[in-house]
Amino acid sequence: MKGMSLDHIRKACRGTFYGDEAALDREVDGVVIDSRQVQDGFLYVAMRGERVDGHRFIPDVFDKGAAAVLSEEVLENPAGPYILVESCPQALKDIAEYYRSTLAIPVVGIAGSVGKTSTKEMIAAVLEQKYCVLKTEGNFNNEIGLPLTLLRIRPEHEAAVVEMGISDFGEMHRLAKMARPDVCVMTNIGQCHLENLIDRDGVLRAKSEIFDYLKPDGVIVLNGNDDKLSAIGEVKGVVPTRYFVCDGSAESSGHTYFVTADSIENHGVRGMDAVLHFHGTHAEDCQIHEPIPGLHNIYNACAAACVGDALGLTHAEICAGIAGAKTIAGRTNLIEANGIVIIDDCYNANPVSMKASLDVLSQTEGRKIAVLGDMGELGKDERALHREVGEYAAGNGIDLVFCTGELSAELAKAASAGCTVWHCENREALLAALRPCIKKGDTILVKASHFMQFSEIVRALKTWAEEDDRES
Repeated sequence: MKGMSLDHIRKACRGTFYGDEAALDREVDGVVIDSRQVQDGFLYVAMRGERVDGHRFIPDVFDKGAAAVLSEEVLENPAGPYILVESCPQALKDIAEYYRSTLAIPVVGIAGSVGKTSTKEMIAAVLEQKYCVLKTEGNFNNEIGLPLTLLRIRPEHEAAVVEMGISDFGEMHRLAKMARPDVCVMTNIGQCHLENLIDRDGVLRAKSEIFDYLKPDGVIVLNGNDDKLSAIGEVKGVVPTRYFVCDGSAESSGHTYFVTADSIENHGVRGMDAVLHFHGTHAEDCQIHEPIPGLHNIYNACAAACVGDALGLTHAEICAGIAGAKTIAGRTNLIEANGIVIIDDCYNANPVSMKASLDVLSQTEGRKIAVLGDMGELGKDERALHREVGEYAAGNGIDLVFCTGELSAELAKAASAGCTVWHCENREALLAALRPCIKKGDTILVKASHFMQFSEIVRALKTWAEEDDRES
């Protein structure tokens, strides 16, 4: 961090400082909420969780050299200075908002129902061709994760790419207030968090709160294939920059597109080829190779091309960044182990992303095995939406489906029309059924919402492959 003294922090969160006032001039080197991550000179924010109260670790963090702590409790004889606040979560947001206001670097904010993380990775890979980039790590995209991400920006960073995830109205407004994005990217409007947002129109309204703090000279990047996003016109005087993928999923809506993609070739797990057409003043056609499987990654490449151009990259730099993009664990992450391929896409799921992952699986060689679990927060139509995914698997050339979860029983019934299906009582039973079925040459997709903890299945598959390799 740069220029964040304890006095700045006290004022930003409107807290009361306790301790030697000479310490108010001390600048903190980082902000964390996990006591295990405290280093010398860090600010520790004591958060109350469902199972653990961070206040109990305050003595430990001072032993580790914490510069100060934020506390909701009056402390007796603390070993260092602290700032008393009414709410540590709100104070964290206030501090991040203030810190962001001191930074001159461009911030790219990414919203949407599906593909935020993969789009974030793609945009970061492109921008890294020219800039030192800070990007969201892991799932730090909510009202706790986003401020921690912003507070990780250091003097060497020249751009930041932040993911902004929500599940209810008002959340995106609060995230945007902190991030103040110079570039707003909207990937799509799908069926997610319908318990709170009701329908896709509600999803659109909630996601569009990202524009609440758009700067007058800001940039909006929208997916031109999405019908809901195509309905967005000028926002606060800003004409959106749009991209369009010629994959037959939508017809051109009459908008002007900055980037279009066509001549798409699918190489299964080996990625995608396409031609990007840059329109406008510097029109140019560029052949790209997208190393991450799935048609949806061509969309990500187009979004990254729009952002890269907005931030001054050449077309050559943009295409080089796309070619160098990588995925992360839990997000269409390919693992090759002893003759099998595991598609680790288990971080989260909704109907759109489930179908996209099944599309990737359908393009692979050998037997195609889908290990699927429940999708959460789908509202009153949750059972019908699970059946819809099952029907999609049945018609998409998937050989075997293993699933578990109450809602996935609906998925299993529908998938049985075209696949051999096992619906298991729990994750342990699923693993027991799956183990004897696997053989070399198989490709196995693992996907469910995060609460299903399907990362355990990925771990088991890797372990089995290693054991079989040692025995062979």
